Amino acid sequence: MPDTDTLASILGRVAAGAMSPEEAAERLKYAPFRQMLDGVTVDTHRRLRTGAPETVFARGKSTDRLVASVGALSGEDGASPVLASRVSPEQGEALQKAFPDGVYWPEAATFSRNRPMPHTPPWPDKGDVMVVTAGTSDMPVALETLATLLFHGVDAGLAADIGVAGLHRVSPWLPVFEKASALIVVAGMEGALPSVIAGLTAKPVVAVPTSVGYGVALGGFAALAGMLSSCSPGIAVVNIDNGYGAAMFALRLMQMKEK
Repeated sequence: MPDTDTLASILGRVAAGAMSPEEAAERLKYAPFRQMLDGVTVDTHRRLRTGAPETVFARGKSTDRLVASVGALSGEDGASPVLASRVSPEQGEALQKAFPDGVYWPEAATFSRNRPMPHTPPWPDKGDVMVVTAGTSDMPVALETLATLLFHGVDAGLAADIGVAGLHRVSPWLPVFEKASALIVVAGMEGALPSVIAGLTAKPVVAVPTSVGYGVALGGFAALAGMLSSCSPGIAVVNIDNGYGAAMFALRLMQMKEK
């Protein structure tokens, strides 16, 4: 991160009226990071550059590195919101012990600090961004998506288990979808649901293939190929099981809407 003298100089020039706050923000955008333990360097000003803070990807991290990352992103006063994704039960227990004020959401595999999260049902069933699942087996990915949206303050809801095997289940949700600004559709197997919904509404659809399926579903590749090959226009496709990525794409759409 910037050395103290440089930071003090910038802030002093703002205080003296020699530099505008906007110019100071531009100067600070690309500098700050914080090095912690060996192998841990957190990006403390990502929110300033992109509108959203760094999320800690927990999978593969040791407990010490994970706790250090969450602690560093919480700030010196421990008050900054932090989200960790792909958190195992063991990691969730360790984070809860280190940060008793945080919330571990097992079904979404997320841990959040300094941001209230509705981690138990009933979850919101309407919102400016709707997360839609084909089946209940897709729920872990869908809840990662929902948790990420809610953490970032997006008005989000969940419509679950309305896949093409019982297509009549979609119809009651169409009025809710029409009131939304974007739809995130999560599906495994053959991945047909995003195509159906994109053909029924005028809303942008973010399609999330999941690794749910038998045999030639190939761990989500069949769903991915189906979504990429859709004949319904207005669909963007993210990687297999990447609920977080879909949520962040929708977040940027919402940020553009607010400008």
